[in-house]
Amino acid sequence: MILWLASYPKSGNTLVRSMLASYFFSKEGLYNFDLIGNIKQFPNISLFEDLGINIRDEEEVIKNYIKVQNSFNKENSIQFLKTHSYLFNFHNKYPFTNLENSLGVIYIVRDPRNTVTSFAKFTSSSIEEASDIMINRLLIKGNLEAERGKGNRTTVYTGTWSSNFQSWKSFKHQDRYLLIKYEDLINEPENTFLKILNFVYELNKSKFILDQKKFKNVIKTTSFDYMKNLEKEKGFKEAKKDKDGEVIPFFNLGKKNDWKTLLDNKIKTNLEKAFEKEMIELEYL
Repeated sequence: MILWLASYPKSGNTLVRSMLASYFFSKEGLYNFDLIGNIKQFPNISLFEDLGINIRDEEEVIKNYIKVQNSFNKENSIQFLKTHSYLFNFHNKYPFTNLENSLGVIYIVRDPRNTVTSFAKFTSSSIEEASDIMINRLLIKGNLEAERGKGNRTTVYTGTWSSNFQSWKSFKHQDRYLLIKYEDLINEPENTFLKILNFVYELNKSKFILDQKKFKNVIKTTSFDYMKNLEKEKGFKEAKKDKDGEVIPFFNLGKKNDWKTLLDNKIKTNLEKAFEKEMIELEYL
């Protein structure tokens, strides 16, 4: 069964993915970038190509979301999958996922006033452009040209920042939903990761005995500073390049990404107005 790691882009999904990969796919919990490959992203070109699905036909790809997810559930174990998609239903006929395939979701959210600056840097866009995308755009074009080495994902239907957050709450009614705030991951990593592990084991209906050594190593080697230095030393394949071909650091600002000093009042006000309901619920306002 699939356990989704869902979020809007630049909200801390990679951090959660790294922590889980270190704990479940290493002997001692010591993180390295190779481990993250154990938790795939969805939609991912290779998953569709393996089943002979034409990745250049976007509608055909969407129609086969469930078929691809079915292939994950042949093994009787939890399969982590990362996504930035919102829970949409294409033409009211082709849902993004279903409860037969999905064990639950860990949804990671971040203050949109900080998400926007990180998102702007990552996409080589202005903060104004990034803000407009978060408020108005429903999709982010993926890259269907895998043979040219430019990407490994088809179009990602992110929804707006608010629709992404709201859509995944449907799992809440099934007791299959855990909300994780990026700010808690940074400020209280031990307590937050312990909450994540408890949720995983509860969903899997298995006894949870914490591996203390692994746990401590995970916390140490998935800190922002550790991974930023690791990226400088070895590079990170999920980092993008700007228009001039220069690599944009994936682990960029960290705690220095503070909307109070980086956002002008107009953008701040626009985001707060657009996402007022969600920000009040999440205690960002």
